[in-house]
Amino acid sequence: MAQEREELTPLGLASRGYRGVIHEITPLISSSLSPEEIERRLLELGFSEGAEVAVLHEGPISRDPIAVRVGGVVVALRRQEAMAILTREGPYHA
Repeated sequence: MAQEREELTPLGLASRGYRGVIHEITPLISSSLSPEEIERRLLELGFSEGAEVAVLHEGPISRDPIAVRVGGVVVALRRQEAMAILTREGPYHA
């Protein structure tokens, strides 16, 4: 299980062009929102386990926010919130 964790990339660390599949949503410690609220908001936007994601753009200042395609929709996320989304790099079919 530890080796499997090492292969996961937080979406907040991904660069433009990254493509992968969401493995899990994890709680964030360093957010003004509760972990439950972050998870609820991400799920409402379509970020769920098994969903394919692609980082399309990065903001001009500190590469923040990022534009991510998930389930055919493009969503802007702050990298801090994107850190809660653990992904595995892999095929993207959209």
